[in-house]
Amino acid sequence: MPQLNTSTWLITILSTIFMLFMLLQMKITNFTFWLKPEPKTPKINPTKTPWENKWTKTYSPPLMPPQ
Repeated sequence: MPQLNTSTWLITILSTIFMLFMLLQMKITNFTFWLKPEPKTPKINPTKTPWENKWTKTYSPPLMPPQ
């Protein structure tokens, strides 16, 4: 049974890794990243409700004892 010649395996593996690295680099350089999102300032419309100017009292239901 003949022996398997492994003398070229190292250069094949190294060149494959190098080419994959180069392809990855080229893909990354062509990729367009999104801009960094900036916070929006919310618009607050002051609305008047009838209970804003009144003092309200919270009542317990009649069947519950006071706490």
